Amino acid sequence: MTAGTPTRRLIVLRGNSGSGKSALATAIRALRPERTLALVGQDIIRRQILGAGDGVGHPAIGLVDLTARYALEHGYDVVVEGIFNAERYGEMLRRLVADHRGVTRCYLYDLTFEETLRRHATKDVAGEFGEAEMREWWRGFEPVEGLAESVIGADESLDAAARRIVCECWG
Repeated sequence: MTAGTPTRRLIVLRGNSGSGKSALATAIRALRPERTLALVGQDIIRRQILGAGDGVGHPAIGLVDLTARYALEHGYDVVVEGIFNAERYGEMLRRLVADHRGVTRCYLYDLTFEETLRRHATKDVAGEFGEAEMREWWRGFEPVEGLAESVIGADESLDAAARRIVCECWG
């Protein structure tokens, strides 16, 4: 089943908890004044909409896919962002990317645990969970087989990463 049109953009942002995925998605949106960029956040769908954990076959996987496809079909460019564990979400992400008819780019943060912990401490949610939970969720550097994921490292600022992605996706 195809998704979107040849003029739509699909951006996949992946990385460990605390890496900066949500902030990057928001920064990309700020650089796109047309306001036709939908942000599809794994945490929003999983925790806020469904109010549930994350496991193999969890409904959040399908709802992320469905939400992204719906937005693409209705004239939005889409940023899909989340930890997106390769084992649980890999198949869905590969299908979504393969089905999308427009420009598609995938990005993966490659940060140390210490760097993600440092970044987490600067966020509003820092008091909701800490080092113990982040160690439990930590996946290391985990590319999804079959996705051409460009790396975002610790040396690339939020602004630089957002500008690079906008340039690579919109020219």
